[in-house]
Amino acid sequence: MNAQGQIEELKEAMKYAKDHRLYERFQAVYLFLIGYTRIEIAKIINRRRQTVGTYINAYKEKGLKGLELGHSPGRPSKLSKEQKATLFEVITTKVPADVGFTARYNWTLALACAYVKREWNQDYSIRSMSDVLHGLGLSYTRPTYTLEKADPEKQKEFVEKTFADVKKLLNEDIDHILFEDESMIRDYQAIQCTWFIKGKQRKIPTYGQHRGVKLIGTLNYETGEIMCTEEEKYDAIAFLEFLKKVLAHYPSGKIVMILDNARIHHAKLLQPFLEENKNRLELVFLPPYSPELNLIEGLWKWLKESVINNVFFPNVQKIALEVREFIKEISQYPETIINRLCVQL
Repeated sequence: MNAQGQIEELKEAMKYAKDHRLYERFQAVYLFLIGYTRIEIAKIINRRRQTVGTYINAYKEKGLKGLELGHSPGRPSKLSKEQKATLFEVITTKVPADVGFTARYNWTLALACAYVKREWNQDYSIRSMSDVLHGLGLSYTRPTYTLEKADPEKQKEFVEKTFADVKKLLNEDIDHILFEDESMIRDYQAIQCTWFIKGKQRKIPTYGQHRGVKLIGTLNYETGEIMCTEEEKYDAIAFLEFLKKVLAHYPSGKIVMILDNARIHHAKLLQPFLEENKNRLELVFLPPYSPELNLIEGLWKWLKESVINNVFFPNVQKIALEVREFIKEISQYPETIINRLCVQL
């Protein structure tokens, strides 16, 4: 195959490569074929020049087959398959303190190297250990919280039975499925990553107080419609008044409202109203400690990421205005709301 044919072959291979590491190998050889030096390629793909050289040599010897992930163009692995399986199991199921690294609770490349050295007397550089862990399907990611008391079986039952049965009745016995929740939007909500001058930090002014706007809202599962009210406080009276507003907003048809187990949602004060309107409104409660199943939680996250985080608001009125503007803006695009929030269950 001539040089142009090889270039076209690599371009096609990159187009259909689904694995990042395989794409990287194809890219390295492609750049070499179109005139880049090994040093330039190493900088582009953030690898050592020697690694780039092994990719190129493997391609020269065996073509695309030499770059396949099953074929290692470098030295044989120091760890056996069994040792790699053990390393994977340790990193994914234990913290360093569990295996003898006192007061260390997060895996780093340095700790992984120390573990491998201790267990199997094999020396790895930080770069090489990174390659090993990526090869095991691991990545350096930020964890997320989960509620320890959540019951997986009850959550599964809600998704596969309770909510599935509700969806089956939509547009027959049920006209509206609403997810309901409350959220507090403070004058300074949270700090999150943002682009700024290298080596400097963006400064967010604050008075150090905790003022904010209390919201109660619903998300319509079928239409993406958002209904949101601002409240003085969260109590049974406020929630009862909100339920009345919901019925007024949806003047006809049966409503199923899915919500969490907050105390105000079970208040005795609500019972006469719920009994009087049982043909119009039914409350369906989520399993305990399952906020991830309440789709409107995604709305609060969206709101905070878009207009609240990294911003200081001088007064509550300004927060309320920004909240209203955000909901008004996204409500113009119900399909976007549905695609972002309502397709998870």
